[in-house]
Amino acid sequence: MRLLYRVYRPTPDPSLPGRGAWALTAFVLLTACNTQVRDKAAEARNEAHAEKMEKAEGRVECAPPGAETFSYACTIDRTQSQDGLFLTLRHPDGGFRRLLVTTDGRGVVAADGAEKAEVTILAPDQIEVAIGGARYRLPATVRGAKPGA
Repeated sequence: MRLLYRVYRPTPDPSLPGRGAWALTAFVLLTACNTQVRDKAAEARNEAHAEKMEKAEGRVECAPPGAETFSYACTIDRTQSQDGLFLTLRHPDGGFRRLLVTTDGRGVVAADGAEKAEVTILAPDQIEVAIGGARYRLPATVRGAKPGA
């Protein structure tokens, strides 16, 4: 004698959502649980940087000769003349450097003196200029170049 087992499957009720709707609901609920965790350390760094920038009105980030780290200790004066835009970067000790902003893609060059200004691209909106043992981070518009190039 053979026994046949019959699996009972109820007929789906058309008023209830189907399996696809349940899966979609479960997916939406699971993704809602995936919330972003705040990075408090990064927020604190960004806030401290914003405060420094606010206090640094008219100043640029620099490492004068002998300094190992950058700070907003140097002031910048801009002077437009028939020869172009000149930047005068003043150190806290009274020393200064004059740079000429170029339009040929070099960024800036030493406006006077025998020392050559070395320009390094840091970001699409920032360059670093090294001259005479001092380093300056200046805002710039860099077109078509990659950072570190």
